[in-house]
Amino acid sequence: MDTHAKAEIFCHHKIRLGLFIGNFFSQPMNQISVEELAKRLSSGDGSIQLVDVREPEELAIASIEGFVNLPLSKFAEWGDEVPTLFNPQAETLVLCHHGIRSAQMCQWLIAQGFTNVQNISGGIDAYSILVDHSIPQY
Repeated sequence: MDTHAKAEIFCHHKIRLGLFIGNFFSQPMNQISVEELAKRLSSGDGSIQLVDVREPEELAIASIEGFVNLPLSKFAEWGDEVPTLFNPQAETLVLCHHGIRSAQMCQWLIAQGFTNVQNISGGIDAYSILVDHSIPQY
């Protein structure tokens, strides 16, 4: 596939995601605090789906074990596969740096039919400050 074709595909997916992002502030969304996330992670509940939408460079700086990385910049590569990667009825928690990109992803997942999605309020930055000081801030 040539570069022009790849660019067209990326733009199509970017527009598709952007339609949901555009409604981001007008739709209510469930939030989970980083303290509650820590409790859930320590309980060993394997039924929770954990998604991190940060870029690989960000993961190299700070990460929490157990999250599947789906960088928003690579949406064109994974967007169509989400229904096969995750159970739309299972509890899905979404993480980013501060909670904005993860909120965008939550809105998109809800639009795809996911029924139990929660944004991790404050992102990994809040987790580092309030829960685990060993995770670097950036």
